[in-house]
Amino acid sequence: MSGQARLAIDYGGASTVAVLAWPDGRWTPVTVDGAPAMPSAVWVAEDTSVWTGQQAWQAAVRQPHRFVPAPQRFAEQTLTVDGRQLEAADLVAATLRRVAEQAGQLTGAPLEDVRLVVPAGWGPRRRTWMRHAAHRAGLGQPRLVEAPVAVAEHLLATGAQMPVGAYLAVVDVGGGAEVTVLRRGPAGFEVLATLADPDAGGDAIDHALAAILAGGADGGGWAWAVSVRAAKETLAYHAAITVPQPTGTAVVATSMVLEQVARPILERVGQLTADAVAAAELTTADLAGIVLVGGTARLPQTATVIAELAGLAPWVVEDPALAAARGAAGASSSSTANGEHTAGQEPVPPARRALGIAVPGFASLVMITQMLLTVTRGGVYPNEWAEPSWGQLAMAAVFAVIACLCAGTLLGSLAAAHSAAPTTRSPAGTVSIGILSAVSLGAAIASLYAVIAAQYLKMPVGPFLRWALLPLAPVAVLALIAAVVAARQWRTPPGGWSALLSFPASSVLTAAVGIGLVQYSMTADRWPDMVFWIDLSGRVGGLLLGIGTVMALVRPWALRLVLGAPLAVITSAITAPRMTGTLAGIYATAVAVWWVYRLWTRLVRTPATT
Repeated sequence: MSGQARLAIDYGGASTVAVLAWPDGRWTPVTVDGAPAMPSAVWVAEDTSVWTGQQAWQAAVRQPHRFVPAPQRFAEQTLTVDGRQLEAADLVAATLRRVAEQAGQLTGAPLEDVRLVVPAGWGPRRRTWMRHAAHRAGLGQPRLVEAPVAVAEHLLATGAQMPVGAYLAVVDVGGGAEVTVLRRGPAGFEVLATLADPDAGGDAIDHALAAILAGGADGGGWAWAVSVRAAKETLAYHAAITVPQPTGTAVVATSMVLEQVARPILERVGQLTADAVAAAELTTADLAGIVLVGGTARLPQTATVIAELAGLAPWVVEDPALAAARGAAGASSSSTANGEHTAGQEPVPPARRALGIAVPGFASLVMITQMLLTVTRGGVYPNEWAEPSWGQLAMAAVFAVIACLCAGTLLGSLAAAHSAAPTTRSPAGTVSIGILSAVSLGAAIASLYAVIAAQYLKMPVGPFLRWALLPLAPVAVLALIAAVVAARQWRTPPGGWSALLSFPASSVLTAAVGIGLVQYSMTADRWPDMVFWIDLSGRVGGLLLGIGTVMALVRPWALRLVLGAPLAVITSAITAPRMTGTLAGIYATAVAVWWVYRLWTRLVRTPATT
């Protein structure tokens, strides 16, 4: 870890998180008490020393009157704790100081670059107050970064695509809720509107859940509050949990109960989101997306309720509690300091992607050439009739489109990766244009094959166009859908856009050899001593075509063996002179299924976390 580390602290109403980042993009969370999230609560001892984190919660069980659960809510105020007057800034400083001490132990050197995350709705007075708290913690003069801006910068650094002029809504649901609408300008992000509700977040859910589980009675003070908060976090991943009560028997909390108590509170967050978008004089249709961050974002129903009320499904980022701190620290890597992968805007496609163009392109030329040179002719007069291999024509057209689409996404990715400055067109938009161009070029090549074959064989062009273009129809439609989705997408798919439509070259090669052998078995001179071998080559060709089809659909070798064996037997059994079109149709269907799966898993379906 070379270079001066940057420390970013996100001091929230319920918890505090921090991130250390290095100039090479690597980062690591600052853990306190073994956890990346440290409670912001404090406990004041008799000698006015301030206990922080888990120590504060443990001490609150014994002496709750000395406990302050959320010092941030008393910004610019003086608190009375056990008869003593204390400034809220001193309580906040205690937490900041402890985080800085932990960070210093990780770096082994003084931290000169410190950044604090603050809500976008804070005015100059509160921001000055936070600077004073940081100064009392020994952090000097830290740089203040607005939380939604930090989140947006984090998204850009980890591969999100937002062109200049795009609008983004950031919903930060921690102890409370803040919704901010941003616009990306040439110089960065600007805040268009921000609304906050301190009672529409995790703290309110904790109180409501505690009341339900305790039957409306006092569950046992701060110890009960700790148990309820832990139960809420567990119910985000499990259906039920037993919650011990300090003053009574244990109760069972279920995810249904949590959903019941959380929904009214989360509905306020959803309405707050809709109001913030309206305050920015926009509609959800104008947004590039809604991003959900904060500790409460982990609850499954949070995204669901916001989607119902805001009219647009939000995207929950990876590590939602750390998103703002990572953005403020400039942590551009998708891995921690011990990892190796560094995410950029749009990765430069590796050289091996060229195989995705060369293999199907060469196979396409071989297919159309073999079809023209081995066509069956007959009749009383020379060339009175001809029986072309429709399957080879269809396969040549399919391979041509595959090659063109690989070329389109590859060239589009290269253009996006080498874009030097922000433009009005995102990298995804550049790739979208590449896909549209590729579809047009592939269809044009397939049509050219049909026209050349019809002229060469002196036959009507209609049947040739049908066999060249109809197998391409599903792939062409799916490619157009991909272009539209790519143009509206602002998140780079895993591996970049060039990897998105990189069709398996092994499948193309296997299927091409297979259909070539089938055609050879149909048109070769059947000398008596060669009949067996010619027929065998046709059966082997059918087997290879079936194997190539399965290779396009599944990747694990074990699954390929399980599915490939029966399909290869079927394709081998149906190999016959008039069945080449059927064989080509099977492979074209597999290509279309591959496209559907690829689009669904890489573009359309948005995972809960990324």
